Amino acid sequence: MGSLLAGFGFSLTLIVAIGAQNAFVLRQGLRREHVLAVVATCAISDAILIGAGIAGLGALLSSAPAALTAVRWGGAAFLLGYAVLAARRALRPGVLSPTDRPPATLRATLLACLAFTFLNPHVYLDTVVLLGAIAHQDPHQWLFGLGATAASLVWFTALGFGARRLAPLLARPLAWRVVDGLIAAVMAALGLTLVLS
Repeated sequence: MGSLLAGFGFSLTLIVAIGAQNAFVLRQGLRREHVLAVVATCAISDAILIGAGIAGLGALLSSAPAALTAVRWGGAAFLLGYAVLAARRALRPGVLSPTDRPPATLRATLLACLAFTFLNPHVYLDTVVLLGAIAHQDPHQWLFGLGATAASLVWFTALGFGARRLAPLLARPLAWRVVDGLIAAVMAALGLTLVLS
């Protein structure tokens, strides 16, 4: 039980921080677009990455800096591009309402979700390398991993479906302008961090 709780707590500290994936899940939750699919995709992706880290992929990635460099540049380009799109939404009041455009297709939404997950080098450093290394210090590393996976599922479920409670606050275009402005700032900061690291 201790390993399960340790994995749960450690994973929460890694994923609760505002990042590209969390901002995407929050926006999907606010717009009520494909929320279950997005939450499931994020949780399953984390489970795969956590399992890979415990199985030893973290050590392999640490010894292959070229792979991390390629992911870093691809992730930076994606995040900066998304920051530009969010900034454009924030500057155009006509596109800030949650119902002003047709919903994105499920396919497009899931592709974006997978990009936010797998094009982010921080996910490999945090989830695969760091969490994998910490799990290996626990005598029950797979229970630790199960706890970490549970934390991911709880977090993304709360973020995606809890966003609905914020909907009344975000019923005005100005609120959406603020949300998209914050998302643009976070994405730009993360993208620039990748470029400069």
